[in-house]
Amino acid sequence: MQYPSVDEQPKHAGGSHNYHNPSHPIQGYPQPAAAVIGVPVYNNTNNYPQMPLQHQRQRGHPSTWTTGLCGCSEDCSSCCLTCWCPCITFGQIAEIADSGSTSCGVSGALYALLLCFTGCECCYSCLYRNKLRAKFNLEEKPCGDCLVHCFCECCALSQEYRELKNRGFDPSLGWVGNLERQDQEARFATAPPMGQAMNK
Repeated sequence: MQYPSVDEQPKHAGGSHNYHNPSHPIQGYPQPAAAVIGVPVYNNTNNYPQMPLQHQRQRGHPSTWTTGLCGCSEDCSSCCLTCWCPCITFGQIAEIADSGSTSCGVSGALYALLLCFTGCECCYSCLYRNKLRAKFNLEEKPCGDCLVHCFCECCALSQEYRELKNRGFDPSLGWVGNLERQDQEARFATAPPMGQAMNK
């Protein structure tokens, strides 16, 4: 089989040159592969635990906080912990807000260092209030995140702690501990009753 030369162009019957049209391939030349049209799908290839779907951020109008900024009396235990050891409360909140990428100990230690040596720990903690709001699509109230933490640090941390508890998390268990607990609850909910299992 002979291939046409590079300089040779196919001609119509009338003799005019026919420049290459992708919709009319030239025989004898290798044709490019057809383009694949569609939406690429990306799979999670890492081994990091993922947040359950019911806890992921929902788009749309921001939702309200489940408790107010001054609702510390609704959870006295977390309020007392925050007043005496805010670094522990912050560390537990930060671990959930970061989806386990940072540990409670590291975040709490950094918070304690900023508190003892600079007194500007609120500049660090307000970043995690922003992360928490983004994760659960919460509104920015009663004012900006930085102002809330600068003037009401303990109240802000207590509110964020209560928000996590009201959304099904136990901050004291950490990120992995919460995922394991939710996995156990899901297995228990889908398990058949004991009588049906024995009949099988």
